[in-house]
Amino acid sequence: MHPALTRCPVCQNELTVTRLQCSTCDTVVEGRFSSGHFANLTAEQLNFIVTFVRVEGKLNRMEAELSLSYPTIRNRLHDVIRAMGYEPGKEESPDVAEEKRRSVLEELDAGKISADDAMRILRGEEN
Repeated sequence: MHPALTRCPVCQNELTVTRLQCSTCDTVVEGRFSSGHFANLTAEQLNFIVTFVRVEGKLNRMEAELSLSYPTIRNRLHDVIRAMGYEPGKEESPDVAEEKRRSVLEELDAGKISADDAMRILRGEEN
């Protein structure tokens, strides 16, 4: 079985899951389903997470396992955190972060803020 696509191969926008099927009894459920945070990760990022969990989050073991330096491991971890929709070091809950992101994008779309302002707000540089 192939991994599910998460991005449109034409425009690169996020795909929406609309159909699920049981491989045993062929039951089909249709609707709009959330893919979850892991759907945004690349295969390399997912492998990183699997290794991270296997070594119990110990970065020194990750260094040995992946033959990478501590700063590289930390940077890759931060990339995964960002791909999941969070900002490293921030204590914001996922719901608050998603609501804030949606609000900022609505303000940007309405012309109330500039793209630069939106980026600063989403990075946590402004409230």
